[in-house]
Amino acid sequence: MKKKSTLSWVLEFAGRKKICFGGSVLLAILGVAASFIPYLLTANVVGQLIAGNRDWSYYLQMMLLMALCWVIRITLHTLSTSLSHIGTFNVLGGIRKQLCEKLSRIPLGSVLDDNSGSYKNIIVERVDSMETTLAHIVPEFTANILLPAIMFIYLLTIDWRLGLANLISVAIGLVFVTVMMIKSKGGYELSVEKTKKLNDTAVEYINGIEVIKAFGQSKSSYEKFVTAAKEGADCFIDWMRKCIWWQAGSLSFMPATLLGVLPVGLLLVNIGSLSAEGFITGIILSAGLITPLVIAFSYMDDILKMKTIFGEVTEILERKDMVRPASLLKKPQGCDIVLEDVHFTYKEKEVLHGIDMKIRQGEVTAIVGPSGSGKSTIARLIDSLWDTDSGRITYGGIDIKELPLDYYTGQIAYVAQDNYLFDMSVMENIRLGKKGAADEEVINAAKSSGCHDFIMSLENGYDTIVGGAGGNLSGGERQRICIARAMLKNAPVIILDEATAYTDPENEALVQSSVAKLVKGKTLIVIAHRLSTIMDADKIFVVNGGNIEAEGKHEELLSECGLYRRMWDAHRMAKDEDISGKEAV
Repeated sequence: MKKKSTLSWVLEFAGRKKICFGGSVLLAILGVAASFIPYLLTANVVGQLIAGNRDWSYYLQMMLLMALCWVIRITLHTLSTSLSHIGTFNVLGGIRKQLCEKLSRIPLGSVLDDNSGSYKNIIVERVDSMETTLAHIVPEFTANILLPAIMFIYLLTIDWRLGLANLISVAIGLVFVTVMMIKSKGGYELSVEKTKKLNDTAVEYINGIEVIKAFGQSKSSYEKFVTAAKEGADCFIDWMRKCIWWQAGSLSFMPATLLGVLPVGLLLVNIGSLSAEGFITGIILSAGLITPLVIAFSYMDDILKMKTIFGEVTEILERKDMVRPASLLKKPQGCDIVLEDVHFTYKEKEVLHGIDMKIRQGEVTAIVGPSGSGKSTIARLIDSLWDTDSGRITYGGIDIKELPLDYYTGQIAYVAQDNYLFDMSVMENIRLGKKGAADEEVINAAKSSGCHDFIMSLENGYDTIVGGAGGNLSGGERQRICIARAMLKNAPVIILDEATAYTDPENEALVQSSVAKLVKGKTLIVIAHRLSTIMDADKIFVVNGGNIEAEGKHEELLSECGLYRRMWDAHRMAKDEDISGKEAV
């Protein structure tokens, strides 16, 4: 699919508030027209003076009319700006919402290719930078270019030679603009790149401050941030240094229409082919072209930036969606999940090489394997967070790509090893599992998941604010709240992706007991590194290097799969050492 141009995106965004932007452009044009009328009146006054008109009431009327035009100009400009900003801020809010919705529709891998700092920079700063284009360039640049063009045509009717003389300064200004654009090429893009690097470094520094302090690496880490800040400042300075004089030249020459009009007009008057009255009228009208041209060309810098600013935002909007139907055409029969010859590539490297797996409804299926073997990737593919490169995954006999995304995600409760809580109350974090759930339902889910007691011990119980990413709670507490959220969802399929990784043994036993009660009649998929927790699973898949090395029950794998046996021995040894360490203490 051909990508849309920057102008197409600008028109599309502005088109979302056609009345606001259309009205703004119209008012801006009328406002600029009102500002031109005094120049026409002045030319008429000069003509009357030359003709010997001594009627002072006429001149008073002209001056009052000029003053009225300027009042109308200011009023129309204010109304135009107000309308454009009303439309712009509504559009910017819609763009931010569109970006967030887009991120939920594209594969997780596409999202993870950039870090959170980059997305924050795009959704907040870059979208905010679009305000100038939509609120000012669309109405004001349009009006301040259109009407001078009309006035130029009017000047040509007075004397075509005098009219063309206005283009002399424009031609000189365009030379400066051309050189500026050549010098500017890549400058803004580089400044954006360096700003993104600075933003990412700042986010990394803040997020890792605990590790930095613990290991005494504050100096080296801070130096990295300082270096990024200096590079960001240097690239802006270098960019401005290359362009500043050429930009100043363009802004100085382009609106200076009298540079051409005065010498050409004097020559024409001297040779008798232009009247003094026509010459003075031409001077006045040429001077009237200056103000709107200065306003118009003051946006040149923003126009040069526009492609980059809109490009970062539209790059996300143009990413390929996970293609899913809008409505449920055929209802799945049961909850069996089958993976057939599934291949998956992440960052140009194939990480799954033809996975075949059948997960039966109502059974407990465990997926184990060494770190980096592809366990979590399989879970994410099952949960439709990513799309397969080839092969297929079926749910109830239907390819999951043929099921609406909202419907399918509603069938699965997913608890990852990296649990995330939002900066709101414990109650609201759990309630995310079921929109509109009553407080009693939330509390029952918490009790069933073994986290009610610790929640009640918090300062404000269920009304306690957990902090950004759940930072006010321990890792184990965050996990148990996420499990409660998954339980509240009451989905027929539950995926626990090493969900008890940071839970202490006592709470792990409690969570496992609670999960066992809540998953009766449901399909449970467990990805675990503690093999003792999945000994009773109906089926265990051993994943190694993106392939299924073996499958079966615990006892079968101990006797038939060397990798599983080694993992079990390592697990038992670690458990024995942990017990010995506790007894020694």
